[in-house]
Amino acid sequence: MAIEWPTTTLEVWNEEPLGVKNPKTWAHYHSYGGWGRFFRGLEQSRLLATRCTNPRCAEKRLWLPPRTGCPDCWHPMEWVDAPQEGTIFTFSTVKYPGELFKLPAGTPLISVELPGVCTKIMSWLKDGTPRFGMKVKAVFNTRKPTHTILDLAWVPAE
Repeated sequence: MAIEWPTTTLEVWNEEPLGVKNPKTWAHYHSYGGWGRFFRGLEQSRLLATRCTNPRCAEKRLWLPPRTGCPDCWHPMEWVDAPQEGTIFTFSTVKYPGELFKLPAGTPLISVELPGVCTKIMSWLKDGTPRFGMKVKAVFNTRKPTHTILDLAWVPAE
């Protein structure tokens, strides 16, 4: 049995490179579970990380994005405020974003290294041009929070 080609006509909005408008009509519902506190923190201008509560665990650095359980010993984690100033570890710029990308084309995506945090946090640079090693500070969308990672951005600290 042959499968027929879709009959939906897509609107072309860019010839080179080819771009089409492909409307989506579904809703995706997602529970943050144990990580909801992180997103509530963003709306209060707080950058929350987690740390292991097991006194015998060797890992005492902060985890950001947060973890609900210690990756080393599986004990519960405690919530603590993370530093809000760091350094750009690496970056890239999105020239042709996909369908569900919420930031404008040309937005620099950055990986931020924070003191005392054992992981890098992926985010975006709200102002300026990214450079390796550039000092940045966190800024928060508190007026109309989306309760997504997009409520956290960075600006130059220099």
